[in-house]
Amino acid sequence: MADTARQDETEGTGPGLRKASWRHIGPGIVVAATGVGAGDLVATLIAGSKFGYTLLWAAVVGCLIKIALAEAAGRWHLATGRTLFDGWRSLGPWTTGYFAVYVAVWGFVYGAAAMSSSALPLQALFPDVMDLKWWAVLCGVGGLVFVWFNRYAVFEKVMTLLVGVMFVVTVYLAVRVTPHLGDALAGLVPVLPGGSLIYTLGLIGGVGGTITLAAYGYWVNAKGWTDTSWMRVMRLDNRVAYITTGVFVVAMLFVGAELLHSSGIALAKGDKGLLDLSGVLADRYGTVTSKLFLIGFFATSITSLIGVWHGVSLMFADFVTHFRKRGATTGEEVAAGEREKSVPFRAYLLWLTFPPMALLFLDQPFGLVIVYGVIGAFFMPFLALTLVWLLNSDRTPREWRNGPLSNGTLAAAGLLFVVLCVQQVRELPW
Repeated sequence: MADTARQDETEGTGPGLRKASWRHIGPGIVVAATGVGAGDLVATLIAGSKFGYTLLWAAVVGCLIKIALAEAAGRWHLATGRTLFDGWRSLGPWTTGYFAVYVAVWGFVYGAAAMSSSALPLQALFPDVMDLKWWAVLCGVGGLVFVWFNRYAVFEKVMTLLVGVMFVVTVYLAVRVTPHLGDALAGLVPVLPGGSLIYTLGLIGGVGGTITLAAYGYWVNAKGWTDTSWMRVMRLDNRVAYITTGVFVVAMLFVGAELLHSSGIALAKGDKGLLDLSGVLADRYGTVTSKLFLIGFFATSITSLIGVWHGVSLMFADFVTHFRKRGATTGEEVAAGEREKSVPFRAYLLWLTFPPMALLFLDQPFGLVIVYGVIGAFFMPFLALTLVWLLNSDRTPREWRNGPLSNGTLAAAGLLFVVLCVQQVRELPW
């Protein structure tokens, strides 16, 4: 997000700043596509089905918050030449301990969830080929092989292609249901109908809000953007990405409002809700539209899978590097391209893929679900508040520190995520 006039003035006069150009767009598309999963689309559909267009403003606010968070992560990498984990480590050993537990437990449970989510549309498209669990295994292994043998440039191109599929499908569906634009515009006025608070907070904080926001800086470096001359480019990239995310969210809210709200149709929670929607689309608009939606569902799920396989593995590789070299003060000792070939990167890829397969064949252990829910709920407040800390300290060059707008947005995001964290912990099956 653009910061204050002070920062804009700095950008306008700073030496060597590259001109923002559409041809550079890439890391932002990757982070947006990875962060928007099938579960986010279900949450948006359910909000639309319950409240129509009333919460459209919350989806827009959510995208603005994600722009601010990703911009802050990217700005840290470019302004300091240090990675985000290096910044966290400078705040004290507690950050290392938290991240170590988080990536171990979160990766184990998320791996199974991502594989299952990617398998659901494939089984619906090809119901007689194999069981859901084996589709999930195939998706996990396919993601592993793709990330293992390809570098960032190919990864970005494939992610961009899949985002194109997502974009075409969601916009087509939004147009197909013939939205009432007058009602949609009215939904941009902030109101809170009865019983909507949790849905509102979820829309603001949930869509596109995961650990992959923290991975944005790593993808920026993998793209070859390594210093402040890329700051304008990064900001354009980030804005375009989350405007695209906003289009996804608004399109699915339109579908929920027009197709489900008006008909009183309820969806199942979780990824299976999209299969319910597929059935509704088949009944209303025919098999072709239903299958097109399932293709978009698969693109949404598989981008989250391979995005996490790549981005969080980069973060884990950086974590291991700093854990081994406690005396290092910057993240420059390992180039982004080298991380993709490193043993820690590939070890975490294996961790995301094979151990979680046990959860595909067994019910998730009760204790593991609780631990996963608790530490996962704390990550987004952790990210927002540590970015405020890092970008207001002498760890960041003065000209690239937060201004009032960034501080206000990140602080509001931190407060929002704390509220969501408390709510998520309260809803856990203790």
